[in-house]
Amino acid sequence: MANKILIVDDDNRNIFALKAVLKSKGYTCLSATSAEEGIRMLGAEPGISVVLMDMMMPDMDGYEAMAKIAETEQLKHIPVIAVTAQAMVGDRERCLDAGAAGYVSKPINVDELIKLITQYV
Repeated sequence: MANKILIVDDDNRNIFALKAVLKSKGYTCLSATSAEEGIRMLGAEPGISVVLMDMMMPDMDGYEAMAKIAETEQLKHIPVIAVTAQAMVGDRERCLDAGAAGYVSKPINVDELIKLITQYV
């Protein structure tokens, strides 16, 4: 069973924290610090089961990145979980409407995140 997770976040501290938690749960983690890099990695790295996508990044945000992933034939089956500091009313729905398979707000509730990931890994 593939259990490879791609973390896309422009803040290395977030990547570090997520990797530490996920590795302790037995997941293999890859990371990218931009949406463009993340999309390239998705295309180049076989076996990625799920993407944890920060929604607010410079250059290309998570919404644009999810749209690009969804329109790419070999990537569109990979679920994307939106990870965002945006926790206002409507943000969850906006992420899900944009194609996210799930939504987790920062600071991350690890149990909630693991429950979401296990649906796809």
